[in-house]
Amino acid sequence: MQLLPEGARRLAAWCAVILLVAGVGWVGIRLCGELRTAVVPVLLALLGTALLGPLHRRLVKVKVNPSLAAGLTCVAVVVVVGGAVYIVVAALIDTGDQIVASLKQAATSLAEHFGAAGTSLDDLASNAKDLLTKFGGTAASNVISGVSVVGETLAMAVLALLLVFFFLRDSGRAMRALRTLSPQGTADTVEAMARRAFEAVEGFMRGTTLIALIDAICITVGLLILGVPGAVGLGALVFVAAYIPYLGAFLSGAVAVLVALADRGFVIALWALGVVLAVQVLEGHVLQPVIQSRTVQMHPAVVMLAITAGASVAGILGMLLAVPLTAAAFGVLSELRTRYAAGASDGPESSDSLADDS
Repeated sequence: MQLLPEGARRLAAWCAVILLVAGVGWVGIRLCGELRTAVVPVLLALLGTALLGPLHRRLVKVKVNPSLAAGLTCVAVVVVVGGAVYIVVAALIDTGDQIVASLKQAATSLAEHFGAAGTSLDDLASNAKDLLTKFGGTAASNVISGVSVVGETLAMAVLALLLVFFFLRDSGRAMRALRTLSPQGTADTVEAMARRAFEAVEGFMRGTTLIALIDAICITVGLLILGVPGAVGLGALVFVAAYIPYLGAFLSGAVAVLVALADRGFVIALWALGVVLAVQVLEGHVLQPVIQSRTVQMHPAVVMLAITAGASVAGILGMLLAVPLTAAAFGVLSELRTRYAAGASDGPESSDSLADDS
């Protein structure tokens, strides 16, 4: 005798499944947190492999030894990333004081125009440096708490670079090992899911890199025309921040506008804001639909939720990894849905053929 109706039993079953998946996910996140010195380099190496895979394959096609091709690819990424980081840091150091001074000057101008209504803005600007110092100190203490953490970060970066080398060189061997470790009868499905997940990450990284490059070039050219100092560094900042969708573009654009305000005044800052907005409109209405039309598509709400969840779990690093990992999950779900649909369509056909034979 069933005590509950069928609908209630189904609801209870789904609740149990959701709780089980949530529990397993929570335990997995906790384990990743405890083993972050090993997990983070692996995830960063996977992103780097997805981004650098086409270059490695091109080198192999022109008869370059796979190990040498992987080494040359890693050297290239060190040169590019190191140069970009140096340009961004140098530009921000040179213009940091100007940004704070421009905030105070802008607030003072507003106070003069609007009288008492601008007093609070003036007070905020006069204390801007203290506020930024306190906030920056709190944020930095959560990320870097000493020299040992800096050393740990450098060690993880070196490990990630070495893993990129091995992932590029031994990708075929890794796939064969995955098939060997798969349960009996599921090797094809596991391989298809792994390939689909990696293709989703590769497509996302490739599309995001191309869009970031176009954004950086457009904004750099606009800032150079306007005569904004540090235009090349600001363009590099736009390129790096583009890997954090939506939020990265907002932050890098705000920095560019503030630098323009600090050195060239209010009118040039408005023109810089116009350049940033025009580039963002171009990205949202042209670049995103055209360039990423063949990769895993995610609704902006899903992207924002993924970024928020990643930030709550691992801060800035979580924001960087959240969207690619979500893209990989969408790729796996898409592959499972395709296989399930194929299996469902094969069922009626097989039953019809049996009926015809009888």
